[in-house]
Amino acid sequence: MKKSHFIMFILGLACFIPTAARTVSGPYLDSSLSPDQRTADLLRRMTLEEKVGQLLCPLGWEMWQRDGSSVGPSQKFRDAVATRHIGMLWATFRADPWTRKTLANGLDATLSARCANALQRYVIENTRLGIPIFLAEEAPHGHMAIGATVFPTGIAMAATWDTDLIRDMGAMIGREVRTRGAHISYGPVLDLARDARWGRVEETFGEDPFLAGEMGASMVTGLGGGKLSEPYATIATLKHFLAYGSSESGQNGNYTAAGMRDLLQYFLPPFRRAVEAGALSIMTSYNSIDGIPCTANSFLLRDVLLDDWKFRGFTVSDLYSIEGLYETHAIAADSAQAACRAIEAGCDVDLGGDAYVNLIKAVQEGRIDVSYIDKAVAHVLRLKFEMGLFENPYVDVAKAAETMADADTSSVALRAAREAVVLLKNSASVLPLGADIKRVAVVGPSAHNVYNLLGDYTAPQPADHVTTVLDGFRQILGDDRVIYAKGCAVRDTASADIQQAVDAALSADAVVAVVGGSSARDFDTEYIATGAAVINKPSISDMDCGEGCDRSSTALLGCQLQLLEALKATGKPLIVVYIEGRPMDKNWAADNADALLTAFYPGQAGGRAIAEVITGRYNPAGRLPMTVARSVGQLPMFYNKRAPKFHNYIDCDASPLYCFGYGLSYTEFAYSDLQLARSADGGATVSFTVTNIGNIDGSEVPQLYVRDLQASVVQPLKQLKGFTRVHIPAGESTRISFSVSPEDLSIVDARYRTVFEPGEFLFMVGPDSDTVALSATIAL
Repeated sequence: MKKSHFIMFILGLACFIPTAARTVSGPYLDSSLSPDQRTADLLRRMTLEEKVGQLLCPLGWEMWQRDGSSVGPSQKFRDAVATRHIGMLWATFRADPWTRKTLANGLDATLSARCANALQRYVIENTRLGIPIFLAEEAPHGHMAIGATVFPTGIAMAATWDTDLIRDMGAMIGREVRTRGAHISYGPVLDLARDARWGRVEETFGEDPFLAGEMGASMVTGLGGGKLSEPYATIATLKHFLAYGSSESGQNGNYTAAGMRDLLQYFLPPFRRAVEAGALSIMTSYNSIDGIPCTANSFLLRDVLLDDWKFRGFTVSDLYSIEGLYETHAIAADSAQAACRAIEAGCDVDLGGDAYVNLIKAVQEGRIDVSYIDKAVAHVLRLKFEMGLFENPYVDVAKAAETMADADTSSVALRAAREAVVLLKNSASVLPLGADIKRVAVVGPSAHNVYNLLGDYTAPQPADHVTTVLDGFRQILGDDRVIYAKGCAVRDTASADIQQAVDAALSADAVVAVVGGSSARDFDTEYIATGAAVINKPSISDMDCGEGCDRSSTALLGCQLQLLEALKATGKPLIVVYIEGRPMDKNWAADNADALLTAFYPGQAGGRAIAEVITGRYNPAGRLPMTVARSVGQLPMFYNKRAPKFHNYIDCDASPLYCFGYGLSYTEFAYSDLQLARSADGGATVSFTVTNIGNIDGSEVPQLYVRDLQASVVQPLKQLKGFTRVHIPAGESTRISFSVSPEDLSIVDARYRTVFEPGEFLFMVGPDSDTVALSATIAL
């Protein structure tokens, strides 16, 4: 036996042979008692050090070591258990350039399950109280682990406008997270994205609180809805609390200028909706609001969450955001004072695990009362009991691989990618491509790039796990009918070969140019401690989006515009597809392309979905979840601004290039027979008929907008209050109904009270936020 293998063998034995078995017993081990009773009993038995340990969540990928198919606790993990009594780990199975975990040295599903069991067993059998450990994992669009399914990112999910789909996706994510041995899923991201310059737009559900709330609630429901006794239920962690996506200048973590009324009316409702759906964890954000960093904001973490919403889960800092109270925001003298400020404000768990170790000394010196720690620890322990970890801490290793990226999850991934594609322009019905198109040129920097389709928070992928756009066209049309040329990179200009792309176009009957941006991380990019990328001037990677990748413009980078201009000059039909994490500048394509689509980051099945849409195998019905501006000078831009209306700039039309909710189809729909009536609860019911008047079966997304015509404080010009995605065969009709309650029509008045004010309301129905197909006014 090799020496290294012998060492791992001995380490493996140490994981499964108890060296200091649980020495304390008591009612907390009695499963017949309620979680609250068990929590109270366990809490009174814990030392101060053990309590603080439950609030520490260090980096998980440093806590295991692997030798071939053997995996066990690292010395760092053993030390953390012995000296810090840790109760939680983050990103144990994460693999990406930041963690330096790859397909070769990372953990697949089987190894993940073995690792989880080994870590769990070590903690239970080598600590006085035997408290199981929580494993938290990134899962905003699929578990960020080797072999897991990669779904479309949040902004693409929102483009589907399909809550049933998002619920199904959540169920798949929960199953993949839990079968590996993890318990907490980070996501969904409920930040409202109003500024396309911000690098993390891709993670969000867009600009609207109603859409984000419905999508978020559906994801949480799929993740188990807080029913932790269910085998695949996770503790869904909502990100980022609060108003993180509306920071000044689109800069990540920058100051957020938002008044109390905007917080109550726009930014808080999506989180509340998801909490009502069963979310049991909320992550604070890096930004400050009105001078108060969100990680130390007692109004948000105590007054809103605990007192108003009766939130029964726990809060967690964003990575090292507690240290940020003194390192970034300068409201604390050091890490110890920052820890005190955060725990007093209501931040329960320290992600990173370095700041809250200071709480032990702070309590001992009388600088903070131990009751703050007790309350935070109770929030965590209660959920461990609810999940049944004390009775069932281990997972079935054999089952882990069986559930990874199976036929069911792959089917949902393809369905999601199809539904996310938004058709923005289709001149002369150039799409779908007809039988006269014998050969297609597929070109552009993202035409055959696996990682450009996937977005940030994605693990390394096996070569056959992702279908590129080129792959999709070859699968449908055959190799002999598809020609490929990259043309240029997303950012790099040195490697461009535009003439090669032009030659390919000249030899084809139509051109599909796949351009845009990328959140693809690579091993040459530098990362700071929080995992955010550092963009250095010499860098020539494709990455122009993702955490830490904010931009001063939304224009195509590198030689991409020159590529499009050269392709246009060939005279061949030009179909432009944007792969993007933010709504990029599309002015040139809107004016010059024959057809224009965006798929955002469509995930592992994105290439197939795009090819199906362009060739007519699938009729698109995606809708924009975020306004596309004409100019970066319009940012931040969002449809539901408060009155008055926009007026034109002297150098630019003030209207958006493409409005919120916009998207085309290969068929046409007509709206008719609007019925609006008061409901028994004092609200209103609205119903209408949608008819597919075209010759192709298709899906429509009817949208209901409401305007309060006169209120005591200024209101939005319109606000989304209902939507549905419905499939309607050609020539057939469907009756659509929405109910709007008085609560749905409430406002935040001058005294910051949420109230319903009687008056007249304008109800507007149509296919997007700018098109009013039917409308009526009602007094309520």
